[in-house]
Amino acid sequence: MVTHSRAVAWGGFALLSVAGLLGFGIVISGNAEAVLVNSITHVLAAAIAVGGTYAITKVAPKGALSRHEFEEVVIRLLTAVGYVFFTAIVLIPFYVMVMTSFKNQSELVQNPLDFSLDLSKGWGLFRSYVELFADFNFGIYLMNSMLISVLTVFITLAFSIPGAYAVARLRFSGQAAFSRSILLIYMVPMIVLALPIYIAFSLTGLRNSLFGIVLIYPVTTIPVALYMLQGYFRGLPGDIEEAGLMDGLSRLAVIWKITLPLSLPAIASVSLYVFMIAWNEFLLAFMLLDDPTKFTLTRGIASLNSSEIPRQHLMAGAVIATVPIMALFLGGT
Repeated sequence: MVTHSRAVAWGGFALLSVAGLLGFGIVISGNAEAVLVNSITHVLAAAIAVGGTYAITKVAPKGALSRHEFEEVVIRLLTAVGYVFFTAIVLIPFYVMVMTSFKNQSELVQNPLDFSLDLSKGWGLFRSYVELFADFNFGIYLMNSMLISVLTVFITLAFSIPGAYAVARLRFSGQAAFSRSILLIYMVPMIVLALPIYIAFSLTGLRNSLFGIVLIYPVTTIPVALYMLQGYFRGLPGDIEEAGLMDGLSRLAVIWKITLPLSLPAIASVSLYVFMIAWNEFLLAFMLLDDPTKFTLTRGIASLNSSEIPRQHLMAGAVIATVPIMALFLGGT
């Protein structure tokens, strides 16, 4: 038997340790703004520790704990610590990226580890973003990525929906083998296919063109879309489709009027996932695109990674590439 107070004490100690580690090192500077931000960070860390301890206190029953009750408390504690830890892994680099994008060159040279924010500069904080669109053609990169991603989604759905439906509903020779082999393409690393793709696109004149990118991106997204949609189609009740066929609807009409409306949640999830793949893809864009007017966002950000370009412009470009897809993902979920 383990006492309730001891479990709470250990839980509070563990959360306090993790929160304390998160509180140190985010801001390392001696100016007043940085000290304020650092103090706020420590207050948040203490709040996490106190909140975690309180949560454990509410979960754990009063009095002595049995073995199973203690294990449940420990599992909940580890889950809370995991949430805090992995959230910090994502948010801290994003915080550093955003704060760096608001700096100017003199501030970065003076103290590159000062991640505080000087609100007195007003709209001057967004100087790096304005310069990106004015001097580095980031508006073109943004439009190219949006166009390519949207077209990739439509092409992927156009092929994957009928393909997944055929695998899930129709009976034909080799159906099981085809269903199991859909994801075999992912067993071959893209870097292995990079040179053949480059040679083929160079010989056919598709290199350095948005049309070539739109052709090759669905090759990487259709297999995963097929895999995701066929599982969802198999879960739909077949009686509804059979009733539609008995009422005189053709197979295509059944898919359009019955299957697709019932599959909208899965189609939306697949569309979001495909959009994220196309938006974030870098290797093929870096290999096939040389004309700056045809760069995607990831290719354009790579061109900013130069000693001649200030670091705040690189961070601002990364923020521009990250925020839209993050908003789309959070909004879609």
